[in-house]
This record gives sequence, C-alpha cells and structure tokens, in this order.
Amino acid sequence: MLTAHAQKTFDGWKKVAMPVVRKITGEEVQSWAEARADYDNGLYGLFPVPEGVTFTHVNSGDIPMMVVTPDNLTEGRTLFYIHGGGYVHGGVNGYRSLAGNYAKRLRARVYLPDYRQAPEHPFPIPVEDTFTAYRSLLESGVDPRSLALSGDSAGGAMVVTIMRKARDAGLPLPAAAVAFSPWADLTHSGESARIRNGIDPLCSTEFLTQLAAIFLAGELPTHPDASPVFADVRGLAPTLIQIGENEVMLSGAMQLASHLGENRVRTSLEIWPGMFHVWHLFTGLLPEADHALRNAVRFLDDALPPE
Repeated sequence: MLTAHAQKTFDGWKKVAMPVVRKITGEEVQSWAEARADYDNGLYGLFPVPEGVTFTHVNSGDIPMMVVTPDNLTEGRTLFYIHGGGYVHGGVNGYRSLAGNYAKRLRARVYLPDYRQAPEHPFPIPVEDTFTAYRSLLESGVDPRSLALSGDSAGGAMVVTIMRKARDAGLPLPAAAVAFSPWADLTHSGESARIRNGIDPLCSTEFLTQLAAIFLAGELPTHPDASPVFADVRGLAPTLIQIGENEVMLSGAMQLASHLGENRVRTSLEIWPGMFHVWHLFTGLLPEADHALRNAVRFLDDALPPE
C-alpha cells in the first residue's frame, strides 16, 4: 500500500510517461527527442534529489556521461550505472534522485552513460555505446577492484551484457554487479508475462513487445546481447538481482538468476512481494525502495575494498 505522497508520485510517473507511450503507439506527432526530453524532465521533477551530491558531465569515449559525486566519497570507489527505458526512452537527468541516493549510500562516484537510443539508433547501438563508456572508464585509470556495476530494466539486462563483452574483450570485470528489475528476456516467454500481465501498473507484455520491436529493428529477441538469458555468462562477477513480484519481467529475472548460478556465477536473487517495475526510484518515498537500495549497497560493499 503506497502512502499518499508515494501514490501521487506514482500517478505522476505514469502521466509523464504518456508522451512516450503515445509515440510508441503512433498517436504522438512530436519527435522522439522531444518525447524523451519530456519524460526525462518529468522524472527529474517527480523524484527529489538528495542533498550532499554534485552533478557534472563528461565525455568518455565520445559517450556523454553524468557524474554524481557525494560529499562522503571514499576516494577511488566507483559505480557505473546504466539507466533503463526499454532502449527507447529514459535519460540520465531523470535518474538524479536514484543515482544521488546510490552515490551517498555507497560512498562512490557514479557514472551514468547517456547512450543513444532506438528507433534512431537501434540494436546494437545502445549496448555498444554503453560498452564504449565502460571501456573508456577503465582506460581513464579507474581501478576495477573498486568498481561496481548496476542498472535497471534495460540497463539491468545490460549489466550482464557489459560484463560479458568485457570478458570477451579481455577487459577487467567489476568487483560486483546489481540488476534492478532486469528486462532479461525479450521473447517474454515466461509464465509471468501471462499471469502478471495487467497486475504490474507500469509495464504490460504488449507494451514491452512493442518496445522490443522498436529496439531490435529486425534482430531476433534471442540474440545474447538483447536477452542475457540466452548468453554465455561464465566467469562473470558476483551479481545481485532484485525483481518485483508483480512484474511481468519476473520469470525472465528468475531465469537469469538460475542461468547465472548454473554457470558458476555467484548469484543472489531477491523477489519483493507486491513491488512494481523499478520501485527503487521511490527511494526516500517508499520503505521498500529504501530497503532494496540498502541491500544493494550492502552487496556491493562486501565486494569492494574497505575504506
């Protein structure tokens, strides 16, 4: 049960998402850039940014990145965070609240790549941009032993994909990774895509299928860079997956956790009863969001060097 404040924010989230929804369904005449900007600015206005953090912008491998630095930074501690949005919408500005809270609790500098998105830049460009930013961060001198990786939704799936691509390129992996509500299976073949459809107030199976078609642009949804449940995940860093029990993505997240574990990746899975897609954005507004982020920070803290 949401508090009145959280419910008002939740209703606002659905409202600011409507330009993107109308764009996807062909009902909106504004450009994709305008629809994304409206959504991004809407998120920024909804979720309060914590005090004690500063925001700057840099380029890493020609990929723009927002950098969040907390006042309580442990020097050298770094989090690479990949925002969600179905590879079609979302942006770093709308993640100031979550990234700011993450930065303060982890005492880490957070880098968020502003990767290009479909339909102008379909598969595999969003993944390639994100990997370029990760590679460039390492080349800048970031110590992988003090580096963590995290993301939500499409960004949660890319958490696994970026580790795979780093492994295959002979690059260092992060110390650990956390995926919030990962969109891990673009075939939507799991049971939750049917029995949770209509329960999750944010994502329906039909909407996700439309998003996937825009992103994939003819590529198969079983491609390992699109759906990590079909990928070779051997040798990846310890990974925590958090998923809401109400989500249509529940089966995909469970399959991803099982797939990682069966391939000898140390894996933790948390299923949160009654929670909706990426409830972590409600940190400071919803106790379950605060608790989930606290668990994520504890998981990463255990893997990162002590202060």
